[in-house]
Amino acid sequence: MTAVSQTPTDPEQACVLLVDDNPQNLKVLYETLRDKGYQLLIANDGEKALQLARRHEPEVILLDIMMPGMDGYEVCQYLRDDPTTVLSAIIFLSALNDIDAKVKGFNMGGADYIAKPFQAQEVMARVDTQIRVIQLERAMQARNRQLESEQTSLLNAIFEGIYGLDPNGVITFANPAAADIAGAEQETLVGRDIGELHFTEHAGDETAHAQRALCRDGNAVLRRGVTMARADGTTFMAEYRAAPRFEQDRLTGSVLVFRDITEELAQERALEETRDLVAEQREQLAHASRLSLMGEMAAGVAHEVNQPLTAITNYVSLVSRMMEKDTLDQDALAEVLEKITAQSHRASEVIRRIRQFVHQPATGKETVDVARLLAESREFAEVDSRNNAVAITLSIPPHLPRAVADPVQVQQVVLNLIRNALEATRNCGSDESVEVSAEVLNDAVRIRVADRGCGLPEDAEERLFQPFYSNKDEGMGIGLSLCRSLITGQGGEIGFERREGGGTVFQFTLPLAGDTAPEPD
Repeated sequence: MTAVSQTPTDPEQACVLLVDDNPQNLKVLYETLRDKGYQLLIANDGEKALQLARRHEPEVILLDIMMPGMDGYEVCQYLRDDPTTVLSAIIFLSALNDIDAKVKGFNMGGADYIAKPFQAQEVMARVDTQIRVIQLERAMQARNRQLESEQTSLLNAIFEGIYGLDPNGVITFANPAAADIAGAEQETLVGRDIGELHFTEHAGDETAHAQRALCRDGNAVLRRGVTMARADGTTFMAEYRAAPRFEQDRLTGSVLVFRDITEELAQERALEETRDLVAEQREQLAHASRLSLMGEMAAGVAHEVNQPLTAITNYVSLVSRMMEKDTLDQDALAEVLEKITAQSHRASEVIRRIRQFVHQPATGKETVDVARLLAESREFAEVDSRNNAVAITLSIPPHLPRAVADPVQVQQVVLNLIRNALEATRNCGSDESVEVSAEVLNDAVRIRVADRGCGLPEDAEERLFQPFYSNKDEGMGIGLSLCRSLITGQGGEIGFERREGGGTVFQFTLPLAGDTAPEPD
């Protein structure tokens, strides 16, 4: 007999192969199943059955055991050894109804057993059940192949090297990126020991790195800046992450993800050098600005120093006249000498403040008593206050916490803002004082300098802190830009707001020190 099909081949149509050397049995099986919509194939011996099975890969094979030549058991063995038919469900058909025959059939790989003479309903039920099982298994295998393909595509697309390691550190999987980084063919990496391949004597602590990659303690590992070797013996700086793999709570190996960060580390070093250079240039600019500011204040400073020196000269002349008298008044002489000492201290304090202000600091940030710093800044600005005929008021809350900052740079910012406020108030014809105040925020101290000037232009928000922008005819436009740079360098923020009734408030913050208690006076 030849193969017969009821309908043309349909990819989603179940295929059933009927194998029996008895034509009457084949006819009965065919008549039983033809209305089920299956694709039915017929073979009357083992050789034809194998040919049809390999060609059509049927879901179910109804296989007679007792056939001349190649019996059903032998056919079953060939079917199970062939990858194309290994999933087909084999239902044995036999008049042998003893237990040994059934057990042998199941041991050979049979899925079910129907005894002759068979009942139509039983055949249909068993065939339908096996078709559903096989279709589900094939769908699951197809889905697994799809997932494996997607997983492989993802692993191949990742630019980081990925290794699968067994519990002994032997590579069981390597993606293309791992081969590129290691400088080896992908297939040659499988079977290599991770320690011998990558963690050589160049790594220093190579044994520890190889052991960490195995994650034997069950914990993930992240290491950066590790020297790893390539297959040719050259080395590179790497970052690697290792994560353990478990099956039913049993450690079965680990996954190692690594990448070459040689260029990245070089860029980080270059960036750090650039930051250091910018910080150095910023400090040089701040120092130059202080010298320039000191030059602008030179006349007032000369007046400040000249007053105590003139007083000292007058007191010395008075002492000379007292010495010429016949009777020396000891009490009056002592009083004059005390005044000379006080005036000399006053001159010395003015010079000390000047030297501190123009000095280029080398110590950087320190714990700063903000209240004292603001008080000294107001004293330093007294000359400008008198020249502009505008007073300076200072409002400091009690027990103001200390901040972390460079005191000279902060004082430079405060003095710059005070001088701008004094000039703005004078130019607007106001007689109100410039208000300097401080307040405590959650994690910072905010310092405010408020004036009653004519206010800022409408576009000040976009331009005020830009270099070389100034709303003063004689201004160079670097003062506020430098103030922002200095405050940002302290870890603070600077800005302004317009006051109701006219004027501007400039304000900036400084981070609080860990020990926030104020220094004792």
